[in-house]
Amino acid sequence: MTCIECRRLGKKGYRDVCEERCDVYVDDTAIIDAGVIVGRGTKVWHFTHIMSGAVIGQQCTIGQGVFIGAKVSIGDQCKIQNGANIFEGVVIENEVFIGPAVCFTNVKRPCAIVSQKHLFDVTIVRVGATIGANATIICGVQIGKNAMVGAGSVVTKDVKPNSTVMGNPAK
Repeated sequence: MTCIECRRLGKKGYRDVCEERCDVYVDDTAIIDAGVIVGRGTKVWHFTHIMSGAVIGQQCTIGQGVFIGAKVSIGDQCKIQNGANIFEGVVIENEVFIGPAVCFTNVKRPCAIVSQKHLFDVTIVRVGATIGANATIICGVQIGKNAMVGAGSVVTKDVKPNSTVMGNPAK
């Protein structure tokens, strides 16, 4: 793991260096793969796994038991609550709230025996959006700036900026 500032300075960014210099906290039970970049002041809590190539901004809170896939991008000042699953192909902009147990998908027709990494659809969550607990976000959608997704919703289509959606499917 390297914090953004240590990477800019060309430092290797071992966990203790980032905690001391950049105020990054990573719980001892968290798994942070090589090649992850974490911004200043970010906290990563118990039993979280962040895969290689993920970039997490400054002043974020990553809750207990969160999974963040390879190459996921999370902006500054985001809060990712316990048990969220954010798979490869997701881009989360600044000041986004992701509630507990939210799940993002990355393929529309998953298959156990055929690799579909080449089919990952990008999902974008715009600045200031809020996604309530246990929502499922089907890949390939865009959740607009300051939009609100109600708890337990299943988002299958784009959500307009400044709107509130809920239900299954979310409308």
